Amino acid sequence: MKKIGFSGTLDPITNGHMWVIGEARSIADEVVVLLSENSTKQPRFSAEERRAIVLESCAERGWRNVQVQVVKSDYTARVAKRQGIDYLIRGIRTTADFDYENLIQQTNVEVIGGAKTLFVMPPRDLGSVSSSFVKALEGPVGWNWTMKKFVPGPAYRAWIMGWLRKEWDQLWRASDAAALANANHWFERLTGVSAYGGTDRHYHNLDHLVHGLAEIRAWAANTGASRRDADIVRAAFWFHDAHYAHGAQELSNEEASARLWLSTGLEADAGRADEVAQLIRVTDHFQGGAITHPLKDAMLSVDLAILGQEEEVYQAYARGIRAEYAHIAPDSYREQRGQVLQHLSAKAAGGKLFADAYFADQYNHLALSNMAAELATLA
Repeated sequence: MKKIGFSGTLDPITNGHMWVIGEARSIADEVVVLLSENSTKQPRFSAEERRAIVLESCAERGWRNVQVQVVKSDYTARVAKRQGIDYLIRGIRTTADFDYENLIQQTNVEVIGGAKTLFVMPPRDLGSVSSSFVKALEGPVGWNWTMKKFVPGPAYRAWIMGWLRKEWDQLWRASDAAALANANHWFERLTGVSAYGGTDRHYHNLDHLVHGLAEIRAWAANTGASRRDADIVRAAFWFHDAHYAHGAQELSNEEASARLWLSTGLEADAGRADEVAQLIRVTDHFQGGAITHPLKDAMLSVDLAILGQEEEVYQAYARGIRAEYAHIAPDSYREQRGQVLQHLSAKAAGGKLFADAYFADQYNHLALSNMAAELATLA
């Protein structure tokens, strides 16, 4: 077969969609993804953004014979037929899917004279994966770690960037064009390659940023923290790892990040700006212990919350930490990482790892288990 089409909204494209495209590639020389732009729907991404995500997702897999065409105000089956595409391919996950898709196929062929449909059945692990399923994951703590399993990398990155943008815009309510431009500049800088979006950031990256901000949202909702306090912790978390370098340097990463924050001009209230800087500094191994602040326990607990996540997430975190310290020889890494874990484990055993009660109740027990398991691998 020369050409086969695959149609859908793909907002976002999932690993299930990618499987169907892969099946299409196995039976045709060329695959045309017909991306529908429906004015009655309100997708998260524009048609052009979705097109770029699909193309990038295919390129990451080395698929060069996939085209993407945006279809506006027309039936995708009819557009396909006009372009010499005799068949569309669709994935069938359930009997309900079959009943629906069979009706669509009959309409496509008998009513509008469009392309016929070939049905394929995805493997069991992709049977429940759909765009709606993925969208429903967003929000609770750890949602990003879960979503990451069900969508290709480009779709995941686009989704979390959109989520981070909303979080950022809620924090900074720019009053004029200059303030808006400054806020945009710092968002791009923090999420870009010089900060959390850097290729050398294997753990202290965009995933870490999303997870921490979700933790802050949950903490505020469950403890009754004021909007002011939550926003101060949020701002500190956005900047606490903005500067992250290895080796000898005049300032610690945390102090450099605090000073970077103070240079931004994002916060007009000097008192609040200083509070955010102090919360960034409490994460500093050298000076944090001597700093007092009413939100210190919450800030530190958010930063350590990764220790109390489910085993799969923790293992990914441990691999990320090792990758960030790839410049350290294996024997030295095992020794130094072991010392850190033993110190943190002792604090957890004494009930002092998470000084904020909300986080202690949630994560202390699992943190002990996770760290013990990692220590065993270092022995």
